[in-house]
Amino acid sequence: MNLHPHLRHSLLASALLLAAGLAVASEPTTTAKGLQQAKTYTVSSAPVEPLHMDPPKLPDLTGYTAEAVQKKIDRRHKGKVSLRRMFQENTLKEFVGGDNKAAEWVQRQHGIPQAIFVDDGHVDLVELSKKVPRQYLSEVEPGIYLARLPIVVGQKGILEIDGKVKQLRLSQEGGSFLVNDGKLFVTDTQVTGWREKDNGPATFRSPTEFRPFLLSWGGTETYIVNSKMASFGYAKSKSYGVSISQYTPNMAKRMGRPEPTGWIIGSEFSDMWYGFYCYETQDFVIKDNTYRDNIVYGIDPHDRSHRLIIAGNTVYGTKKKHGIIISREVNDSWIINNKSYDNKLSGVVIDRNSVNNLIAYNEIYRNHTDGITLYESGDNLIWGNKLVNNRRHGIRVRNSVNIRLYENIAMANGLVGVYGHIKDLSDTDRDIALDPFDTKVSLILVGGELAANGSGPLSIDSPLSVELYKVSMLAPRKASGISLNGVLGERQDEILDLLVRQKKAVLIDPVERQTEMIE
Repeated sequence: MNLHPHLRHSLLASALLLAAGLAVASEPTTTAKGLQQAKTYTVSSAPVEPLHMDPPKLPDLTGYTAEAVQKKIDRRHKGKVSLRRMFQENTLKEFVGGDNKAAEWVQRQHGIPQAIFVDDGHVDLVELSKKVPRQYLSEVEPGIYLARLPIVVGQKGILEIDGKVKQLRLSQEGGSFLVNDGKLFVTDTQVTGWREKDNGPATFRSPTEFRPFLLSWGGTETYIVNSKMASFGYAKSKSYGVSISQYTPNMAKRMGRPEPTGWIIGSEFSDMWYGFYCYETQDFVIKDNTYRDNIVYGIDPHDRSHRLIIAGNTVYGTKKKHGIIISREVNDSWIINNKSYDNKLSGVVIDRNSVNNLIAYNEIYRNHTDGITLYESGDNLIWGNKLVNNRRHGIRVRNSVNIRLYENIAMANGLVGVYGHIKDLSDTDRDIALDPFDTKVSLILVGGELAANGSGPLSIDSPLSVELYKVSMLAPRKASGISLNGVLGERQDEILDLLVRQKKAVLIDPVERQTEMIE
């Protein structure tokens, strides 16, 4: 996304002085309940050297290819296919155990629920269709297959759905879905949740209505390459769309199985409850995919996942929430070179104690709230992103410290270019006991541009500290220009002098740190 040339034109010297300031957002203040703002801030020049940082090193993506996936498929041993009852199968306990869960499949199958199992070796879908009765899996048109039962890949099983299959339709009426407890390869094909009554995709109608889905358990490998998936998932645990998960929390450690992993590359996901969800997953790669018009989230890695690569994806049109979100201790991961736009809430969210992540070189625009949102997640690096024309803030940081913002462009957002604040969440429904955090915010802003944002370039509510260096703040929308307000207003002259005239780094530090009010 190229910037409009007029925003880069030089301004008069007086306008530059004004443009170097900070502005307070025009929305209601969100200072944490039970806290008070520091009364006095010191302004001083900071050493530049500690703020210097080379561009971040990005992971090497060249090895994540369709050819590399083909080399991972072991076709030497023919697998065993069987038709078994769904009861007493560990892979299916989530769906038939307790709370009368099995009723869904009893009703759909009109009897004791069964599933198709692939064990002890490799089977492709065409072979699979020849080994089970036609009423459960058959070729209904040349290259098009309809499954009316769940298909389960056992721990030693390998299922390949390749280009010989133009489309695999998973019957909504039959209660079909895919569960991988071994290895699953989906390449050069389509897999669609299918409504037989309409002879078309099982398009979303209700959060509680069963729709087919794909789930991979702990210890598995899942590869989806150059394929299309559509009309999956609903609001039931493990049934969200494409999910990589565990039987129970910390299962990998207790059962000695590795955490699940895999690659999704060059594929398209649409009309999914969640386009992608994972839980306690490691080293998963989501590269060069399109997530469009999904219901709740586009891409949603969750609890205690790490070393994920989310790169080169296009995510747009998410109907209820965010384009890309990582939440609850999703650490040491990369969100790079993605486009996220026209999503109902934020383009990218870092949430609930997710730390040591790199969010870099993304284009995030026209989202209906913020561009990038950080909630209760410190120690993250935000580098070289373009945040344009989002309805609220370009970058919003809440209750998060040591957030480093380098070389970002936040332009023409509805409220503030970069907005940092604290908030007391104890009276909300968030699980504070499991996710402790401090009501503190601290930012380092180096380089980049904050231009033509509706309520100003930068607003910080009760910061623990702020460091500014070489930040260009241009093209104020307000006729009065851009100026410092709030707790920093009385030190405005010093900040402008250091930042603009002397071209030094500025440290803004409270004399009185935020303290709990004495009742």
